[in-house]
Amino acid sequence: MKPRDIIDLMLLGAIWGASYPLMRIATPEFGPFALNLLRVGIGAACLLPLLHGRGGLAAARGHVGAICVVGVINTALPFVLLAYSTLHLSAGFAAILNTAAPLWGAIVAWLWLGDRLNAARIAGLGIGFAGVATLVWGKVAISFEGTSLAIAASLAGTLMYGIAGSYTKKRLTGVAPLAVAAISQVAATLVLLPLAMATWPAAPPSGKAWAGVLVLGMMCTGVAYILYFRLIANAGPARAIAVSFLIPAFALAWSGLFLGEVPTPRMLAGCVVTLLGTALATGMVGGRKPAAAARPRPGTT
Repeated sequence: MKPRDIIDLMLLGAIWGASYPLMRIATPEFGPFALNLLRVGIGAACLLPLLHGRGGLAAARGHVGAICVVGVINTALPFVLLAYSTLHLSAGFAAILNTAAPLWGAIVAWLWLGDRLNAARIAGLGIGFAGVATLVWGKVAISFEGTSLAIAASLAGTLMYGIAGSYTKKRLTGVAPLAVAAISQVAATLVLLPLAMATWPAAPPSGKAWAGVLVLGMMCTGVAYILYFRLIANAGPARAIAVSFLIPAFALAWSGLFLGEVPTPRMLAGCVVTLLGTALATGMVGGRKPAAAARPRPGTT
């Protein structure tokens, strides 16, 4: 990778890592639906002019329906689920749980697309989910509220990312990623609009919460997508996906700096084990890399 690509990769990891403490700050005041309506709306406003300027709208012709599906399963649903999880989980814990997304992606691709799982990738899945189990051990009870529901919501959000990756590969291979990303943000905005209006906060959110929303929309969605697409173009999708390994570290750093969160030894151990499993399951180490799917984002938030 060239120095500029390495800088883009680090910036992207830092920006997406910051989304977790920002959600932790803004979600309690806005709620998951209103927060993400504003986030994806701002993201769409950043991406659509860029898409139009590059003449990319024509690239989506004949694929709008499939892109709208991606907007629901890759943006609207997981964003809401992950935002809800930060109401009950620390930002760092939620970020580490999100590393399960590539694990789900490997399983869904095997079941749906027939991607081959060699011994190393199967071992990686086992190791990765063992890391997730290490994280949640002792926190999950038979309950439909609090921490248990938040963990379930977070893992359901990562499953949505896994499904979206295979759906995008099956239905949108060859469609410009920027077109998929921009139009899917518009679709997510339209889906979230009535839900956000029905749950709009009665009390005006604070300036701190509004600042969090603006950064989430402009930086963690708009600017982050631009960096990600540039990285794909310059370094290739297989290298761009490496950002998934930087996000937890940056999330923990930002959460400690701005929220005073201190990771526990169990969190750090679970993070290391999960990332090791992810590296094996996705073929980044220990075997031949699986073909990369064209998708709007690598299972992050």
